[in-house]
Amino acid sequence: MSETNAARTGSGETAENEVVDLCRDLIRIDTSNYGDHSGPGERAAAEYVAEKLAEVGLEPKIFESHKGRASTVARIEGEDPSRPALLIHGHTDVVPANADDWTHHPFSGEIADDCVWGRGAVDMKDMDAMTLAVVRERMRSGRKPPRDIVLAFLADEEAGGTYGARYLVDKHPDLFDGVSEAIGEVGGFSFTVNENLRLYLVETAQKGMHWMRLTVDGTAGHGSMTNDDNAITELCEAVGRLGRHTWPVRVTKTVRSFLDELSDALGTPLDPEDMEATLAKLGGIAKMVGATLRNSAAPTMLGAGYKVNVIPGQATAHVDGRFLPGYEEEFLADLDRILGPRVRREDVHGDKALETDFDGSLVDAMQTALKAEDPIARAVPYMLSGGTDAKSFDDLGIRCFGFAPLKLPPELDFAGMFHGVDERVPVEGLKFGARVLDRFIDES
Repeated sequence: MSETNAARTGSGETAENEVVDLCRDLIRIDTSNYGDHSGPGERAAAEYVAEKLAEVGLEPKIFESHKGRASTVARIEGEDPSRPALLIHGHTDVVPANADDWTHHPFSGEIADDCVWGRGAVDMKDMDAMTLAVVRERMRSGRKPPRDIVLAFLADEEAGGTYGARYLVDKHPDLFDGVSEAIGEVGGFSFTVNENLRLYLVETAQKGMHWMRLTVDGTAGHGSMTNDDNAITELCEAVGRLGRHTWPVRVTKTVRSFLDELSDALGTPLDPEDMEATLAKLGGIAKMVGATLRNSAAPTMLGAGYKVNVIPGQATAHVDGRFLPGYEEEFLADLDRILGPRVRREDVHGDKALETDFDGSLVDAMQTALKAEDPIARAVPYMLSGGTDAKSFDDLGIRCFGFAPLKLPPELDFAGMFHGVDERVPVEGLKFGARVLDRFIDES
């Protein structure tokens, strides 16, 4: 067993002691993001984070881009301020949750079955809590990081980051002066291969996004009459084509590296062209990985009409489109071909795809920190099918990784936790993550 933080610092107050309570506190702050400024708690979360940082001697600042849409930023001086700084970022907002669907109330932060339950438990108040816990311990014990660290706890990631990361990058870029690298969400979690090997998936790439509105104009009329220009019919046929379309497999650099690593770990070849056989070998991460082999476009909302006996003159749909790095033009061309000429397409929110190499001293620091706490750990690169605030920070030339370390029970459906019902994070996973993050900072 590796030495504990307490042994290394000589302090009785460790990140492990409080990471669970910090996570529970954050979950209890309802930061649901409905995308329309009606969410109740981002400002409260920003103030909570600022208070916890100020208690240990930091000088956090709260930035409010719109009433209630607040983010907290602080900077920690390192041993060598001349080195490029590291950004550790997380978002405090969460997607909404219907309490009636949950085993335990989504904003209770209840502990049950050795897990902390609640909306945001893995997306991503767990990492927020780890960061707070580690920073608070280091500040209390006077341990400076090797280089400056910028901490950013951000609003609005779940709606594209316009009022969080994007606002700070556009309006306050000086906050990130000197930052060369960053770590954030959806990476560093474990996939147990066997008793001798556990892979930890580090996000080095993510798909780009086109959230779009589709519109079809038709001829309005009485519902009892024949109408060959029904906007609903035309739109539904187009949306049906899109929703059932099988997009071609496109194996990017990151996905190829991941499949090679996994092939080696499993001792069996993985063929991305044979999706069914390949995904059958991936267990709980199959959904995550499967979505990184193709572009995708998922219809998510429909709207038309106002009365049962009136054929409306217009129908709309919303689609969540995601494209692989290097395949945006192909994606848009395929999209227009599938939809046809009658469908008008406009972006609601769009952002680029990202991809970086899995190399360098920061990757070495991840591997070293993981190995110290889990001797059978091996860090491997993977692509995230969604997007994060890294898209905004990339505009400042910051090299971004997803690294929020968690050692997970093999039976836990981690991918299903994201935006799902009964979201939860293992208590021991939180403590493990805090230990790894602390070591990572020392190595970075």
